Amino acid sequence: MEKFEPEIVAFCCHYCAYTAADMAGSKRISYPSNVKIIRVPCTGKVDAIHLMKALEKGADGVYVAGCLEGDCHFKNGNIRALARVDRVKKVLTELGWEPERVAMVNMSAGMGEKFARTAQEFTETIKKLGPSPGKLTGNGNKVAS
Repeated sequence: MEKFEPEIVAFCCHYCAYTAADMAGSKRISYPSNVKIIRVPCTGKVDAIHLMKALEKGADGVYVAGCLEGDCHFKNGNIRALARVDRVKKVLTELGWEPERVAMVNMSAGMGEKFARTAQEFTETIKKLGPSPGKLTGNGNKVAS
């Protein structure tokens, strides 16, 4: 197999994780370019269907990055997001997929280094897992897992 570069979607809270990503950029701390950021007002707005749709559309991994626990700008949005991520992990397990393809991380706006490290570590995790079981080859067949 040619060198696998995973496609990763990161749903980032506007107030913390997205700002941490911006800080990483300002400090010129690089992170993998295969991480595609989707800014959301609060991780509490990320529903299970959003995570599943990202995987269905070809993402090899998805993570939700929100405020530190107990420090959500909308009270408990990150706690709701964690519960949804856990539910999606259970669904993936039932489907025979690796639950490590989805994750929840918490960080503050000043944690640019943590944002970059999380993106790097998650990318490495997904590289080890290989392409998503839902990906199709050019001839319409599923990629062997």
